[in-house]
Amino acid sequence: MLLEDKVAVIHGGGGSIGAAAARVFAREGARLFLAGRSRPRLEAAASAARSLGAVVDIAVVDAMDEVAVDRHIDEVTDVAGRIDIALNAVGFDHVQGLAIGDTSLADYLHPVTGYLQTNFVTAKAVSRPMIAQGSGVILTISTPGARLTGRGLIGNAAQSAGLEGFSRALAGELGPAGVRVVCVRPHAMMDALDTSYTREMFGRIAADSGIAFGTWMDGLVGMTLLGRLPTLDEVAEHLAFAASDRARSITGVVSNLTAGALVD
Repeated sequence: MLLEDKVAVIHGGGGSIGAAAARVFAREGARLFLAGRSRPRLEAAASAARSLGAVVDIAVVDAMDEVAVDRHIDEVTDVAGRIDIALNAVGFDHVQGLAIGDTSLADYLHPVTGYLQTNFVTAKAVSRPMIAQGSGVILTISTPGARLTGRGLIGNAAQSAGLEGFSRALAGELGPAGVRVVCVRPHAMMDALDTSYTREMFGRIAADSGIAFGTWMDGLVGMTLLGRLPTLDEVAEHLAFAASDRARSITGVVSNLTAGALVD
């Protein structure tokens, strides 16, 4: 198993990507600690992971709150003795699709400050035990907006590009301590629409553009070289590989899981 005897913390563990990662991490032998703001969603994700044989703890934690995250990480290390993997899969609705003249400063900054804040807070907290033990993997999640251009992307583009830059810089800082940092950049996922904020967000963009939702999603598919979008399981499988010792020479990278919407 890829992650046998590894201790993994997933912030946003009840969300679409977080829960999918929990299932794959569980199958691969990890001991799981799921943190998030919705206890029912955490319990559902934990139940699915436990059905695959994993030992799972859950905690209601606001991943924007530095004090709360620090406290939870201390609790995890007290229980498990170490943290080998930390995934920030936190996601939240934000404004996309509007021209700059129709976008407020608050709406522009909401994803920028939000995503960069939660990733800073969680990475800072888990870096302490990882540096002390001389090993660990920090996983972050970006979007194609980091590399795309066009109307309505400014907030998402700034957030995603900033997070990718943060991840590269963090890899350079923590590498000498034996800690790897891998950023994963998937595209939209059809099977996440019913369990995440993306259906509502994409629906607003389609409506503002005067396009039926299905037609708008077909447009995303048409952007890809493979003629399809990635799935949650594909993203989760890559996260498990990136966190494993089989990827122990991989750090400071942005993994392109856009199905060819972007070509590096």
